[in-house]
Amino acid sequence: MGTSEAGARLPELEAFLLALGRSLVAASAPVNEIQAQLLAIAGAYGAPRARILVFPTYLQVVAEPGRATMTELTRSPGALRLDQIAALFELVRRAEKGRVRVGEGSAVVARVLAMRPRHGPAVTVAGHAILTTGVCLLLQPSPGDLPLAALLGALVGLLHLLGARWGSLQAVLPVLAALVVSGLVFAAAGRAGVHADLRAVIAPLVTFLPGTALTIGVVELSAGELVTGSSRLVAGMVQLLLLAFGVFAGPHAAVSTSPARLAGHPHDLLGAWAPWLGVLVFGLGIVIYQSAPRRAVGWLLLVLYASWLGQWAGAHAFGGYASGFTGALVMTIVAYALEHLPSGPPALVSFLPAFWLLVPGALGLTGITEYLTNAPATGGRDLAATLAATIAIALGVLCGYPIYRSISRFLPGTAP
Repeated sequence: MGTSEAGARLPELEAFLLALGRSLVAASAPVNEIQAQLLAIAGAYGAPRARILVFPTYLQVVAEPGRATMTELTRSPGALRLDQIAALFELVRRAEKGRVRVGEGSAVVARVLAMRPRHGPAVTVAGHAILTTGVCLLLQPSPGDLPLAALLGALVGLLHLLGARWGSLQAVLPVLAALVVSGLVFAAAGRAGVHADLRAVIAPLVTFLPGTALTIGVVELSAGELVTGSSRLVAGMVQLLLLAFGVFAGPHAAVSTSPARLAGHPHDLLGAWAPWLGVLVFGLGIVIYQSAPRRAVGWLLLVLYASWLGQWAGAHAFGGYASGFTGALVMTIVAYALEHLPSGPPALVSFLPAFWLLVPGALGLTGITEYLTNAPATGGRDLAATLAATIAIALGVLCGYPIYRSISRFLPGTAP
């Protein structure tokens, strides 16, 4: 590509980088990785001196020093489904090798963002009910918790669809969902003798839990992205507070019962098999609800079981706090190894569901709720445990990638 030709295409390149960067932020990718990918793409299209600045709410791109800086607002993190994330990273792979026409790049990104879910509304809501049932199995429920969690999971899935259609609901959706779920749980417990505690409440709300935001925030802080990492952590804690307020207010709106009944301790009432089945049920629910690519289903389940096995082994060998570290370590190595297989999904497609399995957010919701009710000492301990679990998971991710790079040369079909 000649110098004059490259200069003439710089506006198109900048528009492509802006569209791609905005979408990667919406996919919840760490900003340091987004910046590295965009710089690599700029270099592939003859702009090695490009300057790119990425934040969770906006990004700036200039293809050559001396040109006017282009700035654009970004979408909210977590706004993309797994099929869209997979298509987006496939586009990134092609663009890093210069295999996408610059003039068509922005249009390709727009087509990815406009992709429709594979399933209709009814099946999507059913998928949310299935993944809720899987989470409930992980939390050592009573038999009565499972059907209640599934019904409430379907209700929350419907609220998600309504929130996607009416953007004005997005800000209050976590509080509304938590208020409705906790109110219905304790109304049923008061009138029908249904066993109810935090497990029946947390499971339907799992897709609101900011485990990814908290963990990625710590990862970004470790990478020197102080503004982005701090803002993610603050946003994650605010999300937890909104959920906890809804959970706390729900029983008062439903029945005259003490919110102290929210606090509970796990009981292994179903048997040791329940969590292992829960991983499978959760994975199938994620595949339906998030429209995961068909070729990625088996790999996604493999990463989920790898993270759960790592967490289980860490808990038995070193204790609870280390379980998040070992789970994230194993998850990261397996996810990146699969990414470099011909049919493997992007690592982020496997990461996002696995973060919900590691559930640092669930601990935080439990702790904040207990702190707001009648157990401030227990709540404080659980909040401290949330911080420790989040740091442990982030350290597992940070350690897992360099370990993967060290062993990748010995793995067939992978490349460091």
